[in-house]
Amino acid sequence: MSPPRSGFDRDAALFAAADHAIAACRTQLIALSHDIHAEPELAFEEFRSAAKTVEPLRENGFKIEMGIADLPTAFVAEYGSGDLTVGIFAEYDALPEIGHACGHNMIAASAVGAGLALAAVADACDITVKVLGTPAEESGGGKVLMLERGAFDDLAMALMVHPGPEDIAGAHSLTLADLSVVFHGRESHASAAPQYGRNAGDAVTIAQVALGLLRQHLLPGQQLHGIVGSGGVAPNIVPGHAELLYYLRAVDSATLDDLMQRASACFEAGALATGCTHEIRKLAPTYTELVPDAALLRIYREQIRALGREPLAPELEAQRPLGSTDMGNVTKVIPGIHPVIGIDAGGAVTHQPAFTAAAVNASADRAVIDGATALARTAIQLAGDRLHRDRLSERVIQRQFQRQEDIR
Repeated sequence: MSPPRSGFDRDAALFAAADHAIAACRTQLIALSHDIHAEPELAFEEFRSAAKTVEPLRENGFKIEMGIADLPTAFVAEYGSGDLTVGIFAEYDALPEIGHACGHNMIAASAVGAGLALAAVADACDITVKVLGTPAEESGGGKVLMLERGAFDDLAMALMVHPGPEDIAGAHSLTLADLSVVFHGRESHASAAPQYGRNAGDAVTIAQVALGLLRQHLLPGQQLHGIVGSGGVAPNIVPGHAELLYYLRAVDSATLDDLMQRASACFEAGALATGCTHEIRKLAPTYTELVPDAALLRIYREQIRALGREPLAPELEAQRPLGSTDMGNVTKVIPGIHPVIGIDAGGAVTHQPAFTAAAVNASADRAVIDGATALARTAIQLAGDRLHRDRLSERVIQRQFQRQEDIR
């Protein structure tokens, strides 16, 4: 039987029970955040981090399944048997060299906290709680792969919280294409016989100059940035192979496609001018923009304010794009939210070494607890609202029917 429409007394009692569960494991949650931070692991290699994340859930009666969706570092931890399934997403991959400069250690810990809080009220709310370990957000698109492989098919809502320099309830993100552009030339002696060479390194240079000139004419929200992945092996050898690694971003899929066409012309120009060939390869699934569910967003904003935080005004949110995330793909299909929770980073922003250090300071520890609390309360309040509960349940039925149709 589903719970009745949300009421103040009901919510207050359930909030108190969820808050108590988080308070009881506060020390463990903060320790988890610090432990993951201390041993950063890259995309699809987060074996220690995934194991650390599931342990508190296992200890508290969650049923654990590792390696779901054919991804060794993905997992699902499940508790309860209600007819509305709440998904809480944990991330735990780090960045090369600078570690947890995006604070994914905090995301994992807050997800565990929210999961434990919801487990404490699962029967009363008639919900099933799933904490999902989603690898490779920084590069690789773990959530996209899991979504495509059906790992989220039964979720009525998808919730997570991400750290940043300020609180943003309705965070915006950009679409993203992750590209490798390889140029093939011909090696030769750079001094004795340069005329026989075809310089792939020069192709890279011309392509990057063309991209730099293109920037003046991009649409608002379109971005491109990259590095030289390889450009030769020795000064006296004409480079026969070179690679660019580039991100293309835009506000939506249509403008990303436009940017892809224009950037591709720049890559082709480098190859054409130098007599090389080239190939463009996508290294990860394309990330789409975030589309937060209005009801979940409204409730989260109320709850995070109740905890003493003041998120950015809604009319200013679009001015603070947070980059790109594979959670965007999830919110296109499943009602969800991806708010940013603020920490004191001393002026640093994500993907800076100073933010890595900040991700385990006192404000980060508070954000782990506040994030877990706000997510749990959001799920509780929506699960008790008959109108929205029915709406989310119907979305699940429609999605599962569509998957069956696709299989046929």
